[in-house]
Amino acid sequence: MPRDELLRRVRGEYLEMPGLCLTPAQAHRLCGIELTACKAVLDALVETKFLCTRANGAYVRVSDR
Repeated sequence: MPRDELLRRVRGEYLEMPGLCLTPAQAHRLCGIELTACKAVLDALVETKFLCTRANGAYVRVSDR
């Protein structure tokens, strides 16, 4: 799956479910994306300031902190 499509897919999950807080393993299972690719997508969404990480390693929307 192309990277842009993966970004849209993961971003869409966070937009559909306000307050969503997922570890990379949980996001991988929810989105059906290979774990390494999922982690890279999550990190890319952190770089764009859409997501941030919590101390426990979970990813959450910046607006939901």
